[in-house]
Amino acid sequence: MQSLQKNTRKDFDAPCHLIEPSFYVPNLKEDVRTGLLEAPYSLQPKYFYDERGSQLFDSICNTPEYYPTRVEDELLQLYADSIIAETLPKQIIELGSGTSRKTRRLFDACESKAHCCSYAPFDVCEPMLIQTANDLHSTYSWLDVSPLLGDYHAGLANLPLEYNRNLFVFLGSTIGNFEPEEAKSFILDLRNKMIDGDFFLIGADRVKNINVLNAAYNDSRGLTAEFNLNVLRVLNRELGSNFDLNKFQHQAHYNIEKGRIEMHLLSLEAQKIDIDSLKASFNLQQGEKILTELSHKYEFDEIESLLTNSGFELVKHYQPDNQYFSLLLARAV
Repeated sequence: MQSLQKNTRKDFDAPCHLIEPSFYVPNLKEDVRTGLLEAPYSLQPKYFYDERGSQLFDSICNTPEYYPTRVEDELLQLYADSIIAETLPKQIIELGSGTSRKTRRLFDACESKAHCCSYAPFDVCEPMLIQTANDLHSTYSWLDVSPLLGDYHAGLANLPLEYNRNLFVFLGSTIGNFEPEEAKSFILDLRNKMIDGDFFLIGADRVKNINVLNAAYNDSRGLTAEFNLNVLRVLNRELGSNFDLNKFQHQAHYNIEKGRIEMHLLSLEAQKIDIDSLKASFNLQQGEKILTELSHKYEFDEIESLLTNSGFELVKHYQPDNQYFSLLLARAV
C-alpha cells in the first residue's frame, strides 16, 4: 500500500481564512433587536455556539438520549470506506464543522486507502477551528487542514474551490434547523456553487416515536438545558444584558403537526430585561417563552426529494435498521 506523505508542520499556526458573506447577515445586536424587543420572542440558534456552548453540545452528543450523533457516527463507521471509494475527493469541505468528531471516520477511510486529500472545516468559532486543526494535525499528519471562518450559509458563494473533485459534508442533521422553504433554498444555493461531479454527504434526522424525540432534547443530566440557558450568558457578556438564568427554564417538545422539535426558554416569573448596548428593555410575563431552536424531522422520501429536486443524483441512502436517521450521498449533475 502506498504511504501517505506527512505534513511537516509541527503545529497549526496559519490563520483561519475569513469567508466574506455574499449577502447581508444581521449581527447579534440586530438579531436581538428583531427577536427580543417585540413578541413573539425568539433568538437565532447560531448564538448557542460560543466556546462554552460548543463544548456543551459536544457533551450532549455523548448522552444516551441524544441518538442523532451516535447513530450518524455508526453509519459513518460502517460506510466511510465505501463513501471515500465512491468519491475519492481531493478536498473535503465541511459546513458547520464543529469539532469534526464524526468527520474523522472519513479521514480514517482515506488513511486506510492511502488516499490523500485536504480538509476545509467551515464554522463561526475561531478558537474551536484552530484547536480542531491542531488536533487533526496531531492525529493525521498527512492531512492539510485549511479552516474557513464565517457564516457557512451566507458564505457559500465565496467558498474557495481549488479542486475539481470536492466532497461537501453537512452532518448532524443541521438541515433540520432550517424552515422547509429555507432548507430548499440552502440546498439549491449549495448545488449552484458545486462543480458537476462534486459530491454531497448530508445527515438528516427522521420522524419517529415522540417519546424518543422528546427525550433526546431533555437529557437526564440536564446538559441540553444548560446549553439552552447558555445563550443568555452570551447575551449578558456581549450586549450587557441582565438575564438571570435562575428565572428561566429549558423546555423542548415535539410538535407533531409541524414535524419538528421546538426548544424554548420559559420565563418563570414576570421580569424586566435590560439590554445596555441597545439602550432598550423588554418585559416578560410569567409563562412567556423565547424560541431558541427548531429541529425538523424528515420522512424517508422528503429528504431524498430535497436533493433530487435541487440538481443532485442520489448515489446512496444509508439508514440503520430502526430507521432513526438518514445519511445520504449525492452527486452534483
